[in-house]
Amino acid sequence: MRAVVVEQFGTPEVLQLRDLPEPLPGPGQVSISTGYAGVNFAEILARSNGYRVSGLPFVPGLEAAGLVRAVGEGVTGLQVGQPVVALLSGGGYAEVALAEAAQTFALPDGLELRDAAALPSVLPTAYALVHHAGRLRAGESVLVQGAAGGVGTALGQVARLAGAGRVFGVVSHPDKAAYALKYGYDEVFVGEDFDRQLAEATGGRGVDLVLDSVGGDTWRRGVASLARYGRAVAFGNSSNAEAWSSGFADLAPKALSVSAFSILGLAAADPQALRALTTDAFALAATQGVHLPITAEFPLADAADAHRLVESRASTGKLLLTVNP
Repeated sequence: MRAVVVEQFGTPEVLQLRDLPEPLPGPGQVSISTGYAGVNFAEILARSNGYRVSGLPFVPGLEAAGLVRAVGEGVTGLQVGQPVVALLSGGGYAEVALAEAAQTFALPDGLELRDAAALPSVLPTAYALVHHAGRLRAGESVLVQGAAGGVGTALGQVARLAGAGRVFGVVSHPDKAAYALKYGYDEVFVGEDFDRQLAEATGGRGVDLVLDSVGGDTWRRGVASLARYGRAVAFGNSSNAEAWSSGFADLAPKALSVSAFSILGLAAADPQALRALTTDAFALAATQGVHLPITAEFPLADAADAHRLVESRASTGKLLLTVNP
């Protein structure tokens, strides 16, 4: 089979197309003939600095959508030829991907395989941030960093369906602001002075919930923008900044709460909780019209171009690799 392999950490050029033996499923696993593979920022980090990678060489890719190719011992509820989507620990950039059956999901009713390929990590992450980690209540206000990205696009819609009073987003360019406004946002701020813009939009009150994938100074300013009893949830650190810490004196005056969420962490620690979360999240796409726009597709051999587009910060929505469409 063909697969994209990383043999050394570095720039997108280290993504090389290779011929590898087809992986065979062990107990509790399935193999998938990959139709589409999602492109995620975590894969950029894996390629560049080894984020969540056990060693070299490796095949990146955390999401795959396709047809079940083979079923391992003990697997029930999945059959050869069945359309599925899967959250992977790696290996999605390949013609055949190996997945844990517990993290493989039948194609939701009413969705095409291509559209479902955008869902496995993005939509459950958005659902968990709004409903579980962020504990949004009806009428509360939300601020989302990276509102035009894959998770950001989903968050605007999920927060709106959850009854948010006002949904604010932050992006890096005016073109991205116009894009994000199509996906549930009331107002989208451009640039690093988002905290000033937010203060004006809320009359100085701030917001009830901040959802941040950037980290560093952006995270600190977001926490400072919270209203009394507000919550902030980190779900990434795209700025690659030093870890932020806070003490009693930082949080007590307004009784703030800070927390974090990782879909990969949940998958490793509690597969049953991941399955329940994913079922709830996919229902929003199947019955509530939540849509994750696929804005660019690349052949498997051009995975490096997909990574360059993500790193340019010019991308919006979800990017896919077309493997065997």
